Amino acid sequence: MTASLSDSYAYCQHLAKQTAGNFYYSFLALRREQFQAMCVLYAYMRTVDDLGDHPQRLPEERAASLKQWRCELERVLTYQAHSEGLPFDPCFPALLDIIRRYEIPQRYFFDVITGVESDLEPVTYETFDALTDYCYHVAGVVGLCCIHIWGFHDERAFDAGIECGLAFQMTNILRDLSEDIELGRVYLPLEDLDRFDYTPDDIQARNYDQRFRSLMQFEVQRTKEFYQNSERLLDFISPAGQGILKAMYRIYGGILSEIERMEYDVYSSRAGLPKWRKLLIAGEAIVASRWNSSRSAR
Repeated sequence: MTASLSDSYAYCQHLAKQTAGNFYYSFLALRREQFQAMCVLYAYMRTVDDLGDHPQRLPEERAASLKQWRCELERVLTYQAHSEGLPFDPCFPALLDIIRRYEIPQRYFFDVITGVESDLEPVTYETFDALTDYCYHVAGVVGLCCIHIWGFHDERAFDAGIECGLAFQMTNILRDLSEDIELGRVYLPLEDLDRFDYTPDDIQARNYDQRFRSLMQFEVQRTKEFYQNSERLLDFISPAGQGILKAMYRIYGGILSEIERMEYDVYSSRAGLPKWRKLLIAGEAIVASRWNSSRSAR
């Protein structure tokens, strides 16, 4: 079965509304076409992530699913979805449309698959450079897709977008340290653990001590620097994009601040913002966007 373009957009919007949480409402700060494109982007990324993280399936089964997804994406992009009966996911017609409309490089969508594939087996990273490469594949490319949708006027947006994705992904890594170890994943570089005489076994044992606090303080401070450096992205993108990016900074930055407030004890509870606060941030982004649009229309 193939989906019409309108059905594909509707499918992506439904999936985003059901699973994107408060980010879905942040998308509403954009123009209708951009809002739809963000839903498509989210649907694609979410589907790939679910294929790689399905808890009831063996790693080899998930690997086969991702391989099939990569092959389907290649066929769809090659045949441009014009071959009758060509099998593809309901998100693909809309994905093709936004790739053309916003001139998004196709390689970004394959890079994400590569990133998710790297999580199929237990992972460790020896150096921060190696971790940075992983973060590019699962988060940096998302930032690059976003700036194409939002609109940018300076090629310096590319590097800033990658660094923004790194800041967000590092926040996720620090927040989810306790959950990831159960999946055999130690994202913090081993060179950083060695620096503070902390080990993957300490993470497994949830050893919350001064070594751990020093390690986390170091990682949080480094992540803050990525936030600060990537803020230059605001100067390179459209006003509509600035609104949603500011909202994302407030949400992810708020999580990082919560980790600090908890004195880095991510073992005892999961750092996060209350739903009302995330809804407030999304609402403020929408209001600011509408206000800016009305002023520019005068």
